[in-house]
Amino acid sequence: MTVTVSAMINQYDKIKRNKGGRPKVSLKRAASLTVMCNLIEKKLIQLNARKLNLSASVYLRELGLKGAVKVKLKTLPKEVLQFTGTLNHMAANLNQIARKRNSGEDLNAKDRALINQEVRAVQKLVEEVEVYLK
Repeated sequence: MTVTVSAMINQYDKIKRNKGGRPKVSLKRAASLTVMCNLIEKKLIQLNARKLNLSASVYLRELGLKGAVKVKLKTLPKEVLQFTGTLNHMAANLNQIARKRNSGEDLNAKDRALINQEVRAVQKLVEEVEVYLK
């Protein structure tokens, strides 16, 4: 199979223009491997994978390549993870509003209300953190 230079340049331009979103995987997993097992074995594999919060595919790949599955445990408390999620959500909202303002658009009543809501949410989170740390 021969690839022309222009085709390579077009592909490079597409990758270069795509500045946002999830990064492209350099070595995509496109090959499939079928494992024959009975229903009980299948359920046990799925159960073991689920216990480790992995898909069956990742679980079996780790076992096959490394001989063991390394578990990444979340060491942060549930409250901290929820707090991080809330902060990420607020940051996304504020980023959208800032982008709108930077493009020259004026804020409408809905955007102002959203800003006030986010400010109140941040104040509430600060109070909750202070209470948690006491």
